[in-house]
Amino acid sequence: MSDLAPRREANIEYETDEPVLYTVENGVAWVMMNRPRYHNVQNSQMTYALDAAFRRATDDDAVRAIVLGGEGKHFSAGHDIGTPGRDIAASFDRTLLVADHANKPHAEFLYTREHEVYLGMCRRWRDIPKPTIAMVQGACVAGGLMLAWVCDVIVASEDAFFQDPVGRMMGIPGIEYAAHGFELPPRIAKEFILFGERMSAARAEHFGMVNKMVPRDALRATVAEMAAKLVPQNRLGLWLTKQSLNQVEDLRGKRSAMDSIFHMHHFAHAQNDLVSGNALGGVDGRAMAAANKKQAGEA
Repeated sequence: MSDLAPRREANIEYETDEPVLYTVENGVAWVMMNRPRYHNVQNSQMTYALDAAFRRATDDDAVRAIVLGGEGKHFSAGHDIGTPGRDIAASFDRTLLVADHANKPHAEFLYTREHEVYLGMCRRWRDIPKPTIAMVQGACVAGGLMLAWVCDVIVASEDAFFQDPVGRMMGIPGIEYAAHGFELPPRIAKEFILFGERMSAARAEHFGMVNKMVPRDALRATVAEMAAKLVPQNRLGLWLTKQSLNQVEDLRGKRSAMDSIFHMHHFAHAQNDLVSGNALGGVDGRAMAAANKKQAGEA
């Protein structure tokens, strides 16, 4: 008797063969998420393309800083939970030493996948030896937070907002890369997850989650100017600076806290599956977007 599961149907229709665009300008690598039609929601196709782009920038000695951004109106509206390109059931050439998730049963399916594409990938990107800047406009929601949070510096447009609605919508204690309590004061982090409301760029800057807020039409130029200041600096010094401050966070418990919360996250997924037959509690991308717009008072 096998303890494996039949592979799930994966009827996937990708809208692009280039979910991530990569260019280098004056020693700065620009890594741009490229699913603007779907507000740059992250499927595995995009996640592995991001990893390849970050690897490319790391391997190129001419690159001294990395910018992560998103094409179109929004930085990223989170994980892909409803587009034709949702590829949760597909197998990929994995980056970490984690088993293929596609033939795993029940809760093991998501637990295995998210160790690789969410928690594992984000930790890997946080440790890139070159300074990284997140360039955030519009929505930075749920999974979008993870991508911004792994960067060393966050620059946001005045119309940007940050949100983690998965607690309110799905009964899950925040996203997989659970840095909330390190990015925000604990009581504010509780508010952020419990109410699942949008946090403006101005409020995020007030709490230190955002380094700088600028008008949208000045966003790229501001980020380019900041990145240019990093290019002539000592390569090893930049890496050691990143390592030292990441170590401070980990000594404060960041890594072990994430490990604990990751298990709570998947306990909640399993509970949803048992109660409703759906690990997301029956919520898809359309329902999530509609609820968020209603809460924000948008038409």
